[in-house]
Amino acid sequence: MKEINITDIKGIKIGNAQNFEARTGCTVVICEEGATCGVDVRGGAPGTRETDLLNPVNLVDKVHAVVLSGGSAFGLDASCGVMQFLEERNIGFDVGVTKVPIVCSAVLFDLMVGDYRVRPDKKMGYEACVNAYEIKRIENGKFGAGTGATVGKILGPEYAVDGGLGFYAVKVGELEVGAVVAVNCLGDVVDPRTGEIIAGALNEDKTAFIDSTKVMLSRYNDRTNLFSGNTTIAVVVTNARLTKAEATKVSSMTHDAFARTMRPAHTMFDGDTIFTMATGEVEVDISTLGMIATSVLEEAIIRAVRR
Repeated sequence: MKEINITDIKGIKIGNAQNFEARTGCTVVICEEGATCGVDVRGGAPGTRETDLLNPVNLVDKVHAVVLSGGSAFGLDASCGVMQFLEERNIGFDVGVTKVPIVCSAVLFDLMVGDYRVRPDKKMGYEACVNAYEIKRIENGKFGAGTGATVGKILGPEYAVDGGLGFYAVKVGELEVGAVVAVNCLGDVVDPRTGEIIAGALNEDKTAFIDSTKVMLSRYNDRTNLFSGNTTIAVVVTNARLTKAEATKVSSMTHDAFARTMRPAHTMFDGDTIFTMATGEVEVDISTLGMIATSVLEEAIIRAVRR
Protein backbone atom coordinates (compact mmCIF):
# COMPACT_ATOMS: atom_id res chain seq x y z
CA MET A 1 0.00 0.00 0.00
CA LYS A 2 1.28 3.43 -0.95
CA GLU A 3 0.39 6.48 1.16
CA ILE A 4 -1.39 9.28 -0.73
CA ASN A 5 -2.98 12.61 0.19
CA ILE A 6 -6.63 12.02 1.02
CA THR A 7 -7.62 15.09 -1.01
CA ASP A 8 -6.07 13.47 -4.10
CA ILE A 9 -8.93 10.96 -4.24
CA LYS A 10 -10.82 12.06 -7.35
CA GLY A 11 -14.11 13.81 -6.68
CA ILE A 12 -13.50 14.32 -2.95
CA LYS A 13 -13.03 17.71 -1.27
CA ILE A 14 -12.48 18.17 2.47
CA GLY A 15 -12.66 21.39 4.45
CA ASN A 16 -12.49 22.51 8.07
CA ALA A 17 -13.84 25.50 9.94
CA GLN A 18 -13.38 26.16 13.64
CA ASN A 19 -13.45 28.65 16.47
CA PHE A 20 -10.17 28.10 18.29
CA GLU A 21 -11.12 30.29 21.26
CA ALA A 22 -14.42 28.50 21.86
CA ARG A 23 -12.77 25.15 20.99
CA THR A 24 -15.29 23.74 18.55
CA GLY A 25 -15.55 23.24 14.80
CA CYS A 26 -16.77 21.15 11.90
CA THR A 27 -15.37 19.17 8.98
CA VAL A 28 -17.09 18.60 5.63
CA VAL A 29 -16.42 15.88 3.04
CA ILE A 30 -17.93 16.86 -0.33
CA CYS A 31 -18.57 14.80 -3.45
CA GLU A 32 -20.16 17.03 -6.09
CA GLU A 33 -21.23 14.15 -8.34
CA GLY A 34 -22.67 12.25 -5.40
CA ALA A 35 -21.19 9.27 -3.61
CA THR A 36 -22.85 6.01 -2.69
CA CYS A 37 -22.96 6.06 1.09
CA GLY A 38 -23.50 3.71 3.99
CA VAL A 39 -23.32 4.19 7.74
CA ASP A 40 -22.95 2.10 10.88
CA VAL A 41 -23.75 3.60 14.29
CA ARG A 42 -22.38 1.62 17.25
CA GLY A 43 -22.23 4.04 20.17
CA GLY A 44 -25.08 4.32 22.67
CA ALA A 45 -25.44 8.12 22.45
CA PRO A 46 -25.42 9.12 18.76
CA GLY A 47 -26.32 12.47 17.23
CA THR A 48 -26.93 12.09 13.49
CA ARG A 49 -28.76 13.51 10.47
CA GLU A 50 -30.13 11.72 7.37
CA THR A 51 -28.84 8.30 8.37
CA ASP A 52 -32.23 6.65 7.72
CA LEU A 53 -31.87 7.74 4.10
CA LEU A 54 -28.84 5.46 3.78
CA ASN A 55 -30.88 2.32 4.43
CA PRO A 56 -30.62 0.27 1.20
CA VAL A 57 -34.44 0.03 0.95
CA ASN A 58 -34.83 3.81 0.64
CA LEU A 59 -34.87 5.83 -2.58
CA VAL A 60 -31.91 8.22 -2.72
CA ASP A 61 -28.69 6.31 -3.36
CA LYS A 62 -26.10 9.09 -3.37
CA VAL A 63 -25.07 11.80 -0.93
CA HIS A 64 -23.26 15.03 -1.76
CA ALA A 65 -21.60 15.69 1.60
CA VAL A 66 -21.01 14.28 5.05
CA VAL A 67 -20.45 16.66 7.96
CA LEU A 68 -18.58 15.83 11.15
CA SER A 69 -19.21 18.43 13.83
CA GLY A 70 -18.66 19.41 17.41
CA GLY A 71 -21.38 21.10 19.44
CA SER A 72 -23.39 18.01 20.34
CA ALA A 73 -26.89 18.06 18.78
CA PHE A 74 -26.58 21.83 18.26
CA GLY A 75 -23.79 21.10 15.77
CA LEU A 76 -26.21 19.46 13.34
CA ASP A 77 -27.03 23.03 12.26
CA ALA A 78 -23.71 23.15 10.36
CA SER A 79 -25.28 20.88 7.75
CA CYS A 80 -27.66 23.68 6.75
CA GLY A 81 -24.71 25.83 5.69
CA VAL A 82 -23.37 22.94 3.63
CA MET A 83 -26.76 22.56 1.95
CA GLN A 84 -26.83 26.27 1.12
CA PHE A 85 -23.33 26.18 -0.36
CA LEU A 86 -24.10 23.18 -2.55
CA GLU A 87 -27.50 24.42 -3.71
CA GLU A 88 -25.90 27.70 -4.81
CA ARG A 89 -23.69 25.60 -7.08
CA ASN A 90 -26.59 23.53 -8.45
CA ILE A 91 -25.39 20.38 -6.67
CA GLY A 92 -27.96 17.94 -5.33
CA PHE A 93 -30.84 15.57 -5.98
CA ASP A 94 -32.97 16.99 -8.81
CA VAL A 95 -36.57 17.56 -7.67
CA GLY A 96 -37.60 19.72 -10.62
CA VAL A 97 -37.82 23.17 -9.05
CA THR A 98 -34.32 22.93 -7.54
CA LYS A 99 -31.63 20.46 -6.58
CA VAL A 100 -31.67 19.29 -2.97
CA PRO A 101 -28.18 18.52 -1.63
CA ILE A 102 -28.18 15.27 0.34
CA VAL A 103 -26.09 16.00 3.42
CA CYS A 104 -25.54 13.49 6.22
CA SER A 105 -24.01 14.41 9.54
CA ALA A 106 -22.77 13.12 12.88
CA VAL A 107 -21.80 15.14 15.94
CA LEU A 108 -19.60 14.78 18.99
CA PHE A 109 -19.94 16.29 22.46
CA ASP A 110 -17.42 19.07 23.17
CA LEU A 111 -19.59 21.53 25.12
CA MET A 112 -17.62 21.00 28.34
CA VAL A 113 -14.29 22.00 26.79
CA GLY A 114 -14.56 25.57 25.54
CA ASP A 115 -17.43 28.05 25.41
CA TYR A 116 -20.62 25.96 25.35
CA ARG A 117 -22.54 28.95 23.97
CA VAL A 118 -20.58 28.77 20.70
CA ARG A 119 -21.48 25.83 18.45
CA PRO A 120 -20.89 24.95 14.81
CA ASP A 121 -23.77 26.62 12.98
CA LYS A 122 -24.95 27.31 9.44
CA LYS A 123 -22.28 29.97 8.94
CA MET A 124 -19.48 27.67 10.07
CA GLY A 125 -20.72 24.85 7.85
CA TYR A 126 -20.69 27.20 4.86
CA GLU A 127 -17.17 28.35 5.77
CA ALA A 128 -15.95 24.75 5.88
CA CYS A 129 -17.24 24.29 2.30
CA VAL A 130 -15.43 27.43 1.13
CA ASN A 131 -12.23 26.12 2.70
CA ALA A 132 -12.71 22.75 1.01
CA TYR A 133 -12.45 24.52 -2.35
CA GLU A 134 -9.83 27.15 -1.49
CA ILE A 135 -7.44 25.37 0.89
CA LYS A 136 -5.93 22.22 -0.59
CA ARG A 137 -3.81 21.24 2.40
CA ILE A 138 -5.41 19.74 5.50
CA GLU A 139 -3.60 18.91 8.73
CA ASN A 140 -3.96 16.49 11.61
CA GLY A 141 -4.69 17.93 15.02
CA LYS A 142 -6.98 20.45 16.66
CA PHE A 143 -8.90 21.48 13.57
CA GLY A 144 -12.46 21.15 12.32
CA ALA A 145 -14.56 18.65 14.24
CA GLY A 146 -11.48 17.77 16.30
CA THR A 147 -10.91 21.29 17.67
CA GLY A 148 -12.51 20.56 21.04
CA ALA A 149 -11.96 16.81 21.06
CA THR A 150 -10.53 15.17 24.18
CA VAL A 151 -9.60 11.61 25.13
CA GLY A 152 -9.78 9.70 28.42
CA LYS A 153 -12.57 11.17 30.53
CA ILE A 154 -13.23 8.31 32.92
CA LEU A 155 -12.08 10.52 35.88
CA GLY A 156 -13.59 13.69 34.44
CA PRO A 157 -12.45 16.27 31.88
CA GLU A 158 -9.72 17.69 34.14
CA TYR A 159 -7.74 14.44 33.68
CA ALA A 160 -8.36 14.11 29.93
CA VAL A 161 -5.88 14.90 27.14
CA ASP A 162 -6.35 16.40 23.70
CA GLY A 163 -7.92 14.36 20.94
CA GLY A 164 -8.17 15.80 17.46
CA LEU A 165 -8.83 15.28 13.77
CA GLY A 166 -6.86 12.67 11.84
CA PHE A 167 -6.43 11.87 8.13
CA TYR A 168 -4.79 9.02 6.26
CA ALA A 169 -5.13 7.50 2.77
CA VAL A 170 -3.50 4.78 0.68
CA LYS A 171 -3.50 3.48 -2.88
CA VAL A 172 -3.44 -0.22 -3.82
CA GLY A 173 -3.26 -0.60 -7.59
CA GLU A 174 -6.08 1.62 -8.85
CA LEU A 175 -7.99 1.42 -5.55
CA GLU A 176 -7.83 4.46 -3.26
CA VAL A 177 -9.02 4.42 0.35
CA GLY A 178 -8.88 7.24 2.90
CA ALA A 179 -10.33 8.13 6.27
CA VAL A 180 -10.99 11.27 8.29
CA VAL A 181 -11.83 10.91 11.97
CA ALA A 182 -12.55 13.17 14.94
CA VAL A 183 -11.26 11.32 18.02
CA ASN A 184 -13.17 12.27 21.16
CA CYS A 185 -13.59 9.00 23.04
CA LEU A 186 -14.44 8.27 26.66
CA GLY A 187 -11.66 5.69 26.84
CA ASP A 188 -7.96 5.62 25.98
CA VAL A 189 -6.34 5.50 22.54
CA VAL A 190 -3.95 2.58 22.12
CA ASP A 191 -1.40 1.91 19.39
CA PRO A 192 -2.58 -1.55 18.22
CA ARG A 193 0.93 -2.42 17.05
CA THR A 194 2.42 -2.17 20.54
CA GLY A 195 -0.51 -2.09 22.97
CA GLU A 196 0.86 1.20 24.32
CA ILE A 197 -1.59 3.86 25.54
CA ILE A 198 -0.74 6.96 23.51
CA ALA A 199 -3.57 9.20 24.77
CA GLY A 200 -5.92 8.75 27.70
CA ALA A 201 -6.93 9.54 31.24
CA LEU A 202 -4.13 10.83 33.45
CA ASN A 203 -3.37 9.93 37.05
CA GLU A 204 -3.89 12.45 39.86
CA ASP A 205 -0.52 14.17 39.44
CA LYS A 206 -0.86 13.98 35.63
CA THR A 207 2.43 12.22 35.09
CA ALA A 208 1.19 8.99 33.50
CA PHE A 209 -1.85 7.29 32.00
CA ILE A 210 -4.00 5.31 34.43
CA ASP A 211 -5.63 2.81 31.99
CA SER A 212 -9.35 3.57 31.82
CA THR A 213 -10.34 -0.09 31.56
CA LYS A 214 -8.82 -0.82 34.98
CA VAL A 215 -10.72 2.10 36.50
CA MET A 216 -13.96 0.82 34.99
CA LEU A 217 -13.34 -2.68 36.35
CA SER A 218 -12.76 -1.29 39.83
CA ARG A 219 -16.06 0.62 39.59
CA TYR A 220 -18.19 -1.94 37.76
CA ASN A 221 -21.26 -1.14 39.91
CA ASP A 222 -21.00 2.66 39.54
CA ARG A 223 -23.82 3.93 37.28
CA THR A 224 -22.63 7.56 37.20
CA ASN A 225 -23.59 9.42 34.04
CA LEU A 226 -20.33 9.92 32.13
CA PHE A 227 -21.93 11.89 29.30
CA SER A 228 -19.42 14.70 29.64
CA GLY A 229 -17.74 14.97 26.28
CA ASN A 230 -17.53 11.86 24.13
CA THR A 231 -18.04 10.25 20.69
CA THR A 232 -15.68 9.43 17.83
CA ILE A 233 -17.01 10.02 14.30
CA ALA A 234 -15.42 9.15 10.96
CA VAL A 235 -15.81 9.06 7.21
CA VAL A 236 -14.17 6.46 4.97
CA VAL A 237 -13.77 7.66 1.37
CA THR A 238 -12.91 5.43 -1.58
CA ASN A 239 -13.04 5.32 -5.35
CA ALA A 240 -14.54 1.82 -5.19
CA ARG A 241 -17.84 0.96 -6.90
CA LEU A 242 -20.30 0.01 -4.14
CA THR A 243 -24.01 -0.33 -3.48
CA LYS A 244 -25.50 1.26 -0.36
CA ALA A 245 -25.60 -2.18 1.27
CA GLU A 246 -21.93 -2.75 0.47
CA ALA A 247 -20.95 0.70 1.74
CA THR A 248 -22.80 -0.07 4.97
CA LYS A 249 -20.90 -3.35 5.29
CA VAL A 250 -17.60 -1.51 4.88
CA SER A 251 -18.63 0.89 7.67
CA SER A 252 -19.50 -2.11 9.82
CA MET A 253 -16.14 -3.80 9.22
CA THR A 254 -14.27 -0.55 9.79
CA HIS A 255 -15.61 -0.25 13.33
CA ASP A 256 -12.89 -2.81 14.10
CA ALA A 257 -10.48 0.14 13.92
CA PHE A 258 -12.32 1.75 16.83
CA ALA A 259 -12.18 -1.49 18.81
CA ARG A 260 -8.46 -1.93 18.15
CA THR A 261 -7.43 1.62 19.03
CA MET A 262 -9.93 2.80 21.67
CA ARG A 263 -10.43 1.03 24.99
CA PRO A 264 -13.25 0.82 25.64
CA ALA A 265 -15.08 1.66 22.40
CA HIS A 266 -18.82 1.88 21.65
CA THR A 267 -19.83 2.67 25.23
CA MET A 268 -23.26 3.95 26.23
CA PHE A 269 -21.68 7.40 26.52
CA ASP A 270 -20.15 7.45 23.01
CA GLY A 271 -22.07 7.99 19.76
CA ASP A 272 -19.47 6.22 17.61
CA THR A 273 -20.46 6.51 13.93
CA ILE A 274 -18.69 5.69 10.66
CA PHE A 275 -19.85 6.72 7.17
CA THR A 276 -18.45 5.22 3.95
CA MET A 277 -18.54 7.31 0.74
CA ALA A 278 -17.74 5.59 -2.57
CA THR A 279 -17.28 7.45 -5.86
CA GLY A 280 -17.77 4.37 -8.06
CA GLU A 281 -14.57 4.16 -10.14
CA VAL A 282 -13.01 0.77 -9.31
CA GLU A 283 -14.37 -2.76 -8.87
CA VAL A 284 -13.27 -4.28 -5.58
CA ASP A 285 -13.79 -7.23 -3.28
CA ILE A 286 -15.80 -5.95 -0.31
CA SER A 287 -13.92 -7.99 2.28
CA THR A 288 -10.58 -6.71 1.01
CA LEU A 289 -11.86 -3.13 0.98
CA GLY A 290 -13.11 -3.48 4.55
CA MET A 291 -9.72 -4.80 5.64
CA ILE A 292 -7.88 -1.91 3.99
CA ALA A 293 -10.33 0.69 5.33
CA THR A 294 -9.90 -0.66 8.85
CA SER A 295 -6.13 -0.33 8.64
CA VAL A 296 -6.41 3.18 7.19
CA LEU A 297 -8.80 4.34 9.91
CA GLU A 298 -6.53 2.92 12.62
CA GLU A 299 -3.67 5.07 11.32
CA ALA A 300 -5.92 8.15 11.06
CA ILE A 301 -6.96 7.71 14.71
CA ILE A 302 -3.33 7.44 15.81
CA ARG A 303 -2.39 10.54 13.80
CA ALA A 304 -5.26 12.50 15.34
CA VAL A 305 -3.76 12.18 18.83
CA ARG A 306 -0.06 11.84 17.91
CA ARG A 307 0.15 14.65 15.37
